[in-house]
Amino acid sequence: MSIRCPTAVRPAGHDAAPRDPARAWYRQGIVWLGIAVFAASVAGSIWLITVAERYADPPLPVSGPHVLREVPVARPPPASETKP
Repeated sequence: MSIRCPTAVRPAGHDAAPRDPARAWYRQGIVWLGIAVFAASVAGSIWLITVAERYADPPLPVSGPHVLREVPVARPPPASETKP
């Protein structure tokens, strides 16, 4: 026991019971499943970004007032009304 810390301090490396190697983190299946899900979500995000960059949407032909120079105030007419 120390004067500064009233709890007993055990020396490192002298554990009372040895650790079971079967319980190590890299032997747990749920950890590897979590890593695989995380890696798949990152890869999917990168794939979606590259596909979205390759196939950009053309701008809509909307006239009239806009908010912040980009967002139209009114909805464009439906496609069935614009084609006679």
